[in-house]
Amino acid sequence: MKLNKGVEWGMHVCMLLAFAEPGKLIEAARLAEYHELSLAYFRKTLQSLAQAGVVESVAGPNGGYRLAKPASDITFLDVLTAIEGDQSSFECTEIRRSGPTGLGDSCYPLVCAVASTIWAAEQSWRDHLARVSLFDLTKGLTALAGPEQHDLAMAWLAENVRL
Repeated sequence: MKLNKGVEWGMHVCMLLAFAEPGKLIEAARLAEYHELSLAYFRKTLQSLAQAGVVESVAGPNGGYRLAKPASDITFLDVLTAIEGDQSSFECTEIRRSGPTGLGDSCYPLVCAVASTIWAAEQSWRDHLARVSLFDLTKGLTALAGPEQHDLAMAWLAENVRL
């Protein structure tokens, strides 16, 4: 399965917003700049996140983006579905009913074994992502990134947040 790059962008931006003080805003251009992303494409990611209620957009000269709710209430699955939607990544076309062994619909009362296996795996994956909050991801980030990167990120936030 291949995910849209907006999922990665969305998660990293939400993690960055989680480190900002509650209620503080960061401009879209500054968020894109932080990860060296194309602002035009990145705006689509922000729009999807805002429409899904993950981030909040505030218009105006002092506007920007902030998390729409506490980081502990936003899951990885929330971000994923904001960007990718909640439809299954697999569509069964029932090819088992075609070809020389294909029979009428009444001969196939059970779901296709291939489809049921993929759908079960996908549900397990989604269940796992639903258990991982944005807060969970950010709490160990400092240890993973190292103190130097953490300090640089905090300095950047201090310079780029708005009231």
